[in-house]
Amino acid sequence: MRRRPPFQDLLDLRDDTAQPLYQQLEDQLARLIGTGTLPPGTTLPAERQLAERLAISRSTVQRAYNALRSKKLLSAQGRLGSIVQGTTGRLHSGMDRLKGFTEEMRELGRVPSSRILERTVVSDPTIAALFGLDDSARFLKLVRVRSGDGVPLSRETGWYNLQRAPELEQADLGGSVYAALAQLGAPLERCDQTIEAAQPSAEESAIFGFDEPVPCLLIKRRSFARDGDMLEYVEGLFRGDSYTYRLSLRI
Repeated sequence: MRRRPPFQDLLDLRDDTAQPLYQQLEDQLARLIGTGTLPPGTTLPAERQLAERLAISRSTVQRAYNALRSKKLLSAQGRLGSIVQGTTGRLHSGMDRLKGFTEEMRELGRVPSSRILERTVVSDPTIAALFGLDDSARFLKLVRVRSGDGVPLSRETGWYNLQRAPELEQADLGGSVYAALAQLGAPLERCDQTIEAAQPSAEESAIFGFDEPVPCLLIKRRSFARDGDMLEYVEGLFRGDSYTYRLSLRI
C-alpha cells in the first residue's frame, strides 16, 4: 500500500505573491480539511513544530491556526498540536441506552484506548453512602484517561462495588469495565446520569493539551445490576470542544 505523504509536503507556501504567508497556510489547510485529506480527528503539529518544519515564523502558524479555530475547523490541543474538526469533528453520542466508553467509541468509528492513572482499593464513607453501604465497604477506585484514535477525550474516576463483584479487584481492566463486569456475572442493567458544565483542573487541562482551560462536560453516573444493587459510581470529565450529546425525545 502506498503511504500518504506527510501533510506538510502538500503545502506550497510562496514568497513571490502578495498574499500573506499566514493566509496561504490557512487557505491550504482549509482545503486539505475540506477534501478529506486531513480528516476529522487528525492531530496537526504544535505551532512551533510546524513553523520549524516549514521554515516560517511561529506567529505565521499561530495566525493561521487561530483563523481555522474560529471557523471550527481546528480544536486547540496546546503543546500536543491541534485536532482537525471539519464539519463532523465533534462526537455526537446518543443517549438512548446504557453503554460504556469502549462501545461508544466503536459505534462512532473511533479506536478506543485507556490509560490507568490510579487503581486502588479504598474505603470511603462518602462513596459508601452513595451506594447505601456501611462505611467499611471496600471499593475499587479506578482513575483513567479515555481516548479515541489516540486523542484524550475524558478523564474519569470510578468506584466499583467489591462487595458485589470481588473478582473485579484482580481483573484485567485495560479495556471495558462493563465487559469485565458482564464476564464476572454482574452485568449492568440501567443507570442514572447527570450532565453539567465544568472547568477542567490544571491536571485535566494538561491531559487534554489545553493551553488555557476549555469548558467541559462533567458526567456523573450511577449504574445498577438487574436486582437493583448499585455497582458503579463514576465522574467523567469530557472535553467540551470535541464532545456533544444527542437526545431523542418523544411526546
